[in-house]
Amino acid sequence: MSDVLVRIKRAILAGHYAFSEKARDEMEADGITELDVAESILNAVAIYKTLRSRSPRRRGAVEYLYVIQSTNLDGLAIYTKGKLVRQTGAETYCFLISSKRVA
Repeated sequence: MSDVLVRIKRAILAGHYAFSEKARDEMEADGITELDVAESILNAVAIYKTLRSRSPRRRGAVEYLYVIQSTNLDGLAIYTKGKLVRQTGAETYCFLISSKRVA
């Protein structure tokens, strides 16, 4: 298991995660909860894909987005895309782009 995935899982276990409005909208549309998403991250065995952010608003350091596809404890496949950020001294995993069911 990658170091980054371990860091993401530790952030989730510590309750250090946040959802963007877009991610919340997608979760609501698909009928999944924060707990479903957290369970899927904790069940993940690998990061599916790492993307380098191309946001024109970014200045300076490179930002990476992590795509994780895994199931929750009920076997529901969930797709997430987010990033690790440092907030108030702790790493937080931010679900910025997506949190939705895998078709």
